Amino acid sequence: MKKRLKEMEDEAAALRDMQAKVEKEMGASQGKEEADARSVYVGNVDYSCTPEEVQQHFQSCGTVNRVTILTDKFGQPKGYAYVEFLEGEAVQNAILLNESELHGRPLKVSAKRTNVPGMKQYRGRRFDPSYAYMTRRAYMPPYAYAPYGFGKIPRFRRAMRYRPYF
Repeated sequence: MKKRLKEMEDEAAALRDMQAKVEKEMGASQGKEEADARSVYVGNVDYSCTPEEVQQHFQSCGTVNRVTILTDKFGQPKGYAYVEFLEGEAVQNAILLNESELHGRPLKVSAKRTNVPGMKQYRGRRFDPSYAYMTRRAYMPPYAYAPYGFGKIPRFRRAMRYRPYF
């Protein structure tokens, strides 16, 4: 009985630790949302641009806290950046710099949006009501008239889509 009670207490302690960990992560995500509210997205950034140059370009809007230029897996810049400010009012000033030039390229500046985890915007194929009518086969003459024999369609005349039941 004491052994079972000890196991239950250990399990309860582990659950409390996991709950505290989840609450800590939730608090971190709220801090991230607050940081995203103070940030802007900068598109069409020249590939040879450095974070210091982007910081100098946005210095007139407010105090720049951080500049992040994203790179691909080979270390090459992707062509856009995020600029985080210390004050939230600086975001409105930075949006006024939309279409301004840096290294001869017009920048696209907009407020940064916060991604919600697990809300990927994938949309598969949409249902087309007319598709149901396309599945019917056209009239096939009797096999005596088929130039390739009954049921045989040459490879170059087959439909491009894979249709397993036709």
